This record gives sequence, structure tokens and C-alpha cells, in this order.
Amino acid sequence: MAQEKKLVEDITPMSVDFAQWYTDVVKKADLMRYSSVKGCMMILPNGYAIWENIQKNLDAMFKETGVTNVYMPMFIPESLLEREKDHVEGFAPECAWVTMGGGEELEERLVVRPTSETLFCELYSNIVQSYRDLPKLYNQWCSVVRWEKTTRPFLRSSEFLWQEGHTVHATAEEAQERTEMMLNVYADFCEKYLAIPMIKGRKTDKEKFAGAEATYTIEALMHDGKALQSGTSHNFGDGFARAFGIQFTDTDNTLKYVHQTSWGLSTRTIGALIMVHGDDSGLVLPPRIAPVQVMVVPIAQHKEGVLEKAQEIYETLKAQGISVQLDDSKKSPGWKFAEQEIKGIPLRVEIGPKDLENGQAVVVRRDTREKITVALAELTEQIPQIMEKMQQDMYDRALKHREEHTYDAHDYEEFKDIIANKPGFVRAMWCGDQACELKIKEDTTATSRCMPFKQEHIADTCVCCGRPAKTMVYWGKAY
Repeated sequence: MAQEKKLVEDITPMSVDFAQWYTDVVKKADLMRYSSVKGCMMILPNGYAIWENIQKNLDAMFKETGVTNVYMPMFIPESLLEREKDHVEGFAPECAWVTMGGGEELEERLVVRPTSETLFCELYSNIVQSYRDLPKLYNQWCSVVRWEKTTRPFLRSSEFLWQEGHTVHATAEEAQERTEMMLNVYADFCEKYLAIPMIKGRKTDKEKFAGAEATYTIEALMHDGKALQSGTSHNFGDGFARAFGIQFTDTDNTLKYVHQTSWGLSTRTIGALIMVHGDDSGLVLPPRIAPVQVMVVPIAQHKEGVLEKAQEIYETLKAQGISVQLDDSKKSPGWKFAEQEIKGIPLRVEIGPKDLENGQAVVVRRDTREKITVALAELTEQIPQIMEKMQQDMYDRALKHREEHTYDAHDYEEFKDIIANKPGFVRAMWCGDQACELKIKEDTTATSRCMPFKQEHIADTCVCCGRPAKTMVYWGKAY
């Protein structure tokens, strides 16, 4: 028992130090290890398996909208990056440069891609000539490098995995439709698979992507009341097209510039999973995204028939398409339970001598630790139902947490008081002046998260300056 207790005691309670709790869970669940390069991480099998499930399901959703995958180079010539002024200025502080190759100095510096807009623009300028070539709906799964000063595993690292979609269209209307479509895909994915409710909306001009005409975002609320930008979709208009000369001959036989979009979601969603659903015992994974959905644990496995029945349950569930593992190691049951809980495996199936006599097994939910006695003959029917209920319950709890930690502010004193004393989202009206946005950040460290599509009228005046308000905004401290 002492060993099992020690396993959990190694995790700092989130109420004591949330940041340390997060780091402890990441390490104890064997999701990653730090590398010898500051800000970079080695993603271990438990962590990468989650990313593989994210990639598999999200990629299928992309393809349903007509998107196909490509792969672009890792290196971008400096001259190519500089062709879009706002874009290069936005990324310059985070760029990692290559100046030597094969022991010789390069004629031109190469940047390790912080993002691939310029590469896609180079491609599209060569393959798009006519309206018949449009639209192009491309996506790539890759890693990017941004030289971050402050890093945290999955949430912000110098190199991270993501996907970035880049599309070109004949009209502004088509580009806007695609921009919003992909944002909705992200929100649907996060809510359906990750069990994380999202706020959808537009970023302010101050917060939009460098070089974009408009940036749209999905925002989630973590357990500690901080926001996490979980995916973005950008409408580039024809700005990049003009910088890179991406033109096509339209149906009226005139040359026109294409309209572009870009959208991305990264491994920071793994950080979101941890911070939305985790508890003091470790990771808690929604069944639909969990690499291992069920762990079968034989109790007193040396007793006659126990291990054989556990193996039978494992084989039956596996044949049903459930991702299942059997822990037949020599470790004590308590240790096995603690390991399963730290890794966030949704369900545990316990089978011991008494269960065998009674023709039953005990199914334990990771999220609530509820123990459900199920007849052996009904396991294959009951386990999928239990997982679906768990998936929905996890979403509902996350939504309830967000609703209970979302506040309305009607004036600046109320706004500052909420930000200082009540972690969460603050909804407040804004005049649209960037000066107010900057003042709010300076006074409170809170930033505008988004202008939600679903607008509500909270007050007539801007929460900061008192002038007539234009937009309701979600504000909050964020990762």
C-alpha cells in the first residue's frame, strides 16, 4: 500500500500549486520527457498515442470537407519569408535560423518553419493559373519551431506538432465560408472527442494572426480559470496573393488574385485535455480520444480460473473494436489501479474469485470512480454504453465549470474586481478602441479572448472607457 500511496503523492494537489500539478501529471503519466534542448520535449508513447488519435479523427473530418494532405519543406529562404511584411514582422522574434550547411556558410539564411504560409504561397503561385484550378484545399501534418522564451510541455514549446491547412479560392465569399467552416470543424472535434466545450468567435485586430485580414478562434476554459486558445482559422483575403503574385484567369478572361485561408490546431490540445479533465490522481481521458479505453485487472490472479477469465474478457472486448489492455503483471492490484488512474484510462474491469463465482465483473469509471457490477454475459453490451455516458458526463461537467466561472462586468471597477478575485471568463462590452484593450491588459493582465459569434447586450457602454459600446467580448487571463 505504501508504494501505491507514494505513486499518487508524487502528484502535487492542484489546489496547492496548479502549475506544479500539471507538470507532475505530464511526467507521471509518461506523456513526455524534457530534451537536452531547452523548450523541446520528447513525446513518449502515452503522449504520442493521444496525438495519433487526435490526428486520425480530425484528419477524417478535414477530408469530409474536401481537404487533401501534402507535405512542405522544413526550411524557408529568408527572401521568401520577407515577401509579406506584416507576416515576417509578426514571427521575427520567434524565428530559428540556419546559417551553415555541410560546414559551409549558406549564401542565404534559412528559417526553420514557424508556419508555412510562404511555402504554400510559392506552391500556389506555380500551380494556379485558371479558375478551373480552384479551389485548392491542402493541409499538412508537421512540426514547427518558434523560439519561445517561456515554455511548458504541450502548452508552449519551441518545437511542437500541429496541422496547418492552407486553401485558395476564387472569391472572398468562398474564403470566408471556408474560414468559418474549419473553425466549426475544430469546435465540433473538441466537443465531440475531447469533451471540451468551446467559445467560438473572432479575434480583435490586436490579437489576430500576422498578415491576416481576420482571425477566428475557439477558446476553452481550464480548471484553474485560465483560457486556452485551442485552434484558429484565418481569412487572409488577397494580401498574401498580391505579395506572392498568385493570380488566375477568371471566367470573364480577366486576371484576378486568389483569396486565401489558413487554419491550425496543435499538441496544446493535449495540455487542454489534462487541465480540463485531470484530477489529483492524474490524467482523465474521454473514452473517444483515449488510446486505451479499458484496462482489465485480474484480482488474486493466482486463483484458479481468474487469469483465464480476464484473458477471455480482454479477447472479447478487443474483438468488439474496443481498445483494451490486460494487466497480468505481478504488481499488486492497488499499484495497478494507481497506474491506470494516473494514465487516465477511462474504464477498469476488475475480475476476482468472488466475481467469477457470481458470474460478474466490476467496472470502475476513471472520472467518478463509480463501481458498476455487470454480469459477464452483458459486458460487451454494457461497456460501450458506460463509455458513452462517461463521455457525455465529462463534457457536461466541463460545460458546468465554464458556466459557473463566466461572469458579466458592467463597469471597470467590477471588471477589475472579477479578474483579481474570480478566475474565469469575463464578458464585457467594448468600444472597439485598441487603447482600451491595451489598458485592460496593462491594468489586469487579462486579454481579449474573442468577440463571440453569439453576441449578447450586457451594457450600453464600454467597460473600460464608458463610451458607446460596439461589441461584447470574452476577456480572461490565458496560457
